[in-house]
Amino acid sequence: MRLHRLDLTAFGPFGGTQSVDFDALSQAGLFLLHGPTGAGKTSVLDAVCYALYGSVPGARQSGQGLTLRSDHAAAGTRTEVRLELTVAARRLEITRQPPWERPKKRGTGTTLDKAQTWLREYDPRAGAWKDLSRSHQEIGEEVTQLLGMSREQFCQVVLLPQGDFARFLRADAEARGKLLGRLFDTHRFAEVEKRLAERRRTTEARVRDGDAALLADAHRMQQAAGHAMELPALTPGEPGLAEAVLTAAAVARSTAREELTVAQSRLAAAEDAQADADRALADAREVARLQRRFAEAQERARALETRADAHRAAQARMERGRKAEAVAPALQLRDAAEAEHRRAAAAQARARDLLRDALGDDTRLKAVFDDGGAAGFAGAARRAAEELGGLESARRGELRLGELVGERDELDRQERADDDVRAEAETWLAGWEDTRTRLQTAIESAQGAAHRADQLAAQREPARQRLAAARLRDQLAGDTETAAARVAQAQEQALAAKAHWLDVRERRLSGIAAELAAQLQDGDACAVCGATEHPAPARKDAGHVDREAEERALAATRQAEERLAEAEQHLGVVREALAAATAEAGDLPTDRLAEAAEDVERQYAVARRDASALHAAHEELRRAEAEHERRTAARQQADVRAAARVGHRERLDREQAGLEAELTQARGTAASVTARATQLERQVALLTDAADTARAAEDTARRLKDADARLADAAFRAGFDTPRDAADALLDDATHRELQRRLDAWQSEESAVRAVLAEADTASAARRPPADLAAAERAAEAAARRTRDAASARDAAARRCTELDRLSTRAARAVRDLAPLRTEYERVARLAALAAGTSADNERRMRLESYVLAARLEQVAAAATVRLQRMSSGRYTLVHSDDRTGRGRSGLGLHVVDAWTGRERDTATLSGGETFFASLALALGLADVVTDEAGGVRLDTLFIDEGFGSLDDQTLDEVLDVLDSLRERDRSVGIVSHVPDLRRRIHAQLEVVKDRTGSVLRRRGH
Repeated sequence: MRLHRLDLTAFGPFGGTQSVDFDALSQAGLFLLHGPTGAGKTSVLDAVCYALYGSVPGARQSGQGLTLRSDHAAAGTRTEVRLELTVAARRLEITRQPPWERPKKRGTGTTLDKAQTWLREYDPRAGAWKDLSRSHQEIGEEVTQLLGMSREQFCQVVLLPQGDFARFLRADAEARGKLLGRLFDTHRFAEVEKRLAERRRTTEARVRDGDAALLADAHRMQQAAGHAMELPALTPGEPGLAEAVLTAAAVARSTAREELTVAQSRLAAAEDAQADADRALADAREVARLQRRFAEAQERARALETRADAHRAAQARMERGRKAEAVAPALQLRDAAEAEHRRAAAAQARARDLLRDALGDDTRLKAVFDDGGAAGFAGAARRAAEELGGLESARRGELRLGELVGERDELDRQERADDDVRAEAETWLAGWEDTRTRLQTAIESAQGAAHRADQLAAQREPARQRLAAARLRDQLAGDTETAAARVAQAQEQALAAKAHWLDVRERRLSGIAAELAAQLQDGDACAVCGATEHPAPARKDAGHVDREAEERALAATRQAEERLAEAEQHLGVVREALAAATAEAGDLPTDRLAEAAEDVERQYAVARRDASALHAAHEELRRAEAEHERRTAARQQADVRAAARVGHRERLDREQAGLEAELTQARGTAASVTARATQLERQVALLTDAADTARAAEDTARRLKDADARLADAAFRAGFDTPRDAADALLDDATHRELQRRLDAWQSEESAVRAVLAEADTASAARRPPADLAAAERAAEAAARRTRDAASARDAAARRCTELDRLSTRAARAVRDLAPLRTEYERVARLAALAAGTSADNERRMRLESYVLAARLEQVAAAATVRLQRMSSGRYTLVHSDDRTGRGRSGLGLHVVDAWTGRERDTATLSGGETFFASLALALGLADVVTDEAGGVRLDTLFIDEGFGSLDDQTLDEVLDVLDSLRERDRSVGIVSHVPDLRRRIHAQLEVVKDRTGSVLRRRGH
């Protein structure tokens, strides 16, 4: 992951818009972010974290009253963070806007705008950005997946908070475990411990539940067996519970089967006695039934004799009704003819009443009405229809007259509309010349502004280049002085180093005899004089200088000379750049060049704004000319239509006069021809209806007379004196069914009584003495009671056997099922105890999650040691310790090995400066391990927050060398600090400057 650019607006202490070009800062590999306390150094890191994850680091995120919006921002400026970065070979841009209270667009007060997020990706083939998503959730998941780490991991690995790692060095095992657990996401191993413990509790509960269920079945068997089963006192979990239950169940089953055999024998004897009693009871019941049957038949015969007269009367009435059925068709025909005649007479009366109301004063039709015949009404209807047909031509003329009136009204409406068109056109055309002049003036002004904009556009870039060169000139002037001071300092150091080397060399040459004497051995020749005896060899004095001291002084001299050469080379490069910038910028001050560039930009913006109105002015003139042509044509067309309307109106007047004279004669006394036609149509309809009803009344009267004659003839042939007698004798359906039912019931009852009295068995039973049914029922009931008691005893014994068999089978099955479950419980219990660190097999009493974290800590310590040795000049090494801590369990120990003493000690014994570079090494090592853990995501940009003030110069140089070596892996490291010495050592700087209006960012160095 490499950061390219960060833009802040109204964020934290930054009231306006600030930008950070990480690409420019990262060219040196190591850059410094500095500024006074409270200026907003950490807010830059907060902005990076907020852009990626939508929230700032933990401690600042959870603070009460924390707001991301700057208190210095203008009311209408929205807080925004935009970050451009490359991750997983993809160049992305993330923009986040937190929710904010903005002023309402209308009225007073504020309204809440929701948070917004954008994610874009740069497409190198298209050379443009493309939108990916605007969903907070989708963007969060995409960033987390690409980086491979959560917000907590990012803040711990990329931002490198040194205070946290200093506490980590001195923390106990529990605190280290919490931090490592968040970074390496080892909660899954804690979940394994939890799942094992839960599974142990679950299997233990299942075993106990199984024992309890087995014991419950044993108690049920004891209850079912009664006195036949004795169960000892048992509790769930006892080793011999299953064997005791199965043994007692076997004894109870054997006893229950013997009792069942005895009960079955007693039931067989009782069933035989009950069969004999049931047969005797059945015989007694049959005799009693036959005796009751014979007595009931005799009673029914006596009842028939009392109803004989009514039966004969019903037979006579039924016979008379059958004769009347022959007259029924004639009666129905006569009733239908009478009803039809009444309906026809009523219709005739209604038609005459309607006709009387419609005649009015028409004397011609009154004579027809007084006659009242169908022929007279039909003739009058024909005459009215003929008169109605003669009005058809007059009705068409009346319709045409209405159309003429409508046409006259339309001509008047058109005339008024044309008058309005002429008036509007003349009003608009009166101001045409002024409008055209105004628009042409606006076009000429916009064209002049466009020409000025072209001239100013050619001046913009040279002014910008001169301003940039002037600013670079000012910056390089300061860099030249700094570089010259460094050259002078390097010269002094080189001269001092050389003088020191010459002094050491002279002192060594002065004491070279002692150095040679130290190599003499008895019997060996001297390298100077060749003698083999050495009676008085020279001795080294207290200030003797050996070869190694001389070589170290020589090496220091050469290093000083190399630094001097590098400083002189850098001074030459800066001077060349200053000369080039001065030649391009000239001698004018930077502020005057800036004013000139701003003036050109301002004039260019004004000219562009004025020139942008050219197209709109052309369009407005074109629309005005088109409107002028349309208005002129409309006025001409209105004049033409007015001339055409004069002749048309005269033709309409002549035609209207002729039609009015013709219609006055046709309508007579009626209001209109249509009204006269309506009167005639009604008279035709009423006369036709009167003629039809008169003919219908005459026809129905004739049919009624014929029906009366046929009815009298049918009654006589059926044997009735008058038609009325026949009608009275006629039976309706209900009466006929009732008489037939009574006759049928009489016949059925008579046949049944005769049949019963003729039965031989019934007559024989009637001659026997009355049956003693009560005694037979008491004997049968006693036998049945004895049988039921025996059956209940047999059923109880059978149920006891069945229940004991069922419970015994279930108990045996439960014992078989509990065996593997008990084995599983023992295995899970051992695993849970081992993972929880409570098992005797776990020698170090270490939990599973602690074991995994210890392995991760060991990797971190190994990675940190590589840098710690360089920072401490090979003195310190970080190692992981498995020593037991509180409660007898192994913790996450972290010790430091001191090469000077050869002893291992706790990291809490380190001094302040040692703690800083040890924690820095630990942070860098942790970054490497977490990066590998996250799938090998490359972290090309790191930030280190504070802690450098506790280092001496030599240690600071070594720490900076380690950080500078990260460039070998193409990394850039940003140091957040306000230590003044770092500003002299690190050239690429981003300064945070604060004042009353909010903080601003300034980039220094190169």
